[in-house]
Amino acid sequence: MNAVARTSFFTRARRDDEPSKMRGESATIALGFRVKSGFAIAVALRGPASAPQAVARRVVELSDPDASETRQPYHDGFYREQNDTGEIARRVAIVKRCARKSVAGLLDDLWKEHEALSRATIARLKGSRTSRQARLRAGLVVGSVIDPEQIGNLHIRAHASEGRLFRTVLEDALRSNGIECDVMIEKQLAAKAAEGLGRRDGDIKRVIAALGKTLGGPWRSDEKAAATAAWLMIQLGAPRRTPRHR
Repeated sequence: MNAVARTSFFTRARRDDEPSKMRGESATIALGFRVKSGFAIAVALRGPASAPQAVARRVVELSDPDASETRQPYHDGFYREQNDTGEIARRVAIVKRCARKSVAGLLDDLWKEHEALSRATIARLKGSRTSRQARLRAGLVVGSVIDPEQIGNLHIRAHASEGRLFRTVLEDALRSNGIECDVMIEKQLAAKAAEGLGRRDGDIKRVIAALGKTLGGPWRSDEKAAATAAWLMIQLGAPRRTPRHR
């Protein structure tokens, strides 16, 4: 999928897949993200946690599609790290701007979609934008939270720096919109989900697979991880204010 397609990719759940008993019910919405280099896979779910419903899936740009160097701002071509601090700063500024813009667009579209899915719920939330955002939480799934400065290999350090950058710009953009975030390491996600949801791994996988059928393909490991994180955020309620990883 090219960068332009990713920018506008927004798949919504089909109306026929929403159980009639859920319509009009006050339900929590949560977002899950699988953070990648230059973009993130986002999945939105609505509660209750006992029967999560798919709302939408989207690819959120965290870099400029017209500036390929912003996909890997700490690299200078293949297998080489970028040493020009001024150039890195320029790229990072673009990344931050793209993240803010993409998150703003995601939230605007999400609230429009949620209003279409549950007008009665939105009617109770009308008023300030903050009151609506207070009902939205996000879980960010990442590969690692290692401190790049602890890595001796310069090329691996560049990858770690990019991982930290895209994680933190997404988190900052969400928090600036009043959305609480939890960061989850992908290798720990299955165990965290089993404990947090109080379900067996096989049961969790079946529910996640069903959500994918509602949204349609692609529904790969990244989408499944994002959906699992969103489901956890519904279950956990207001997330703990854990120390931020920098």
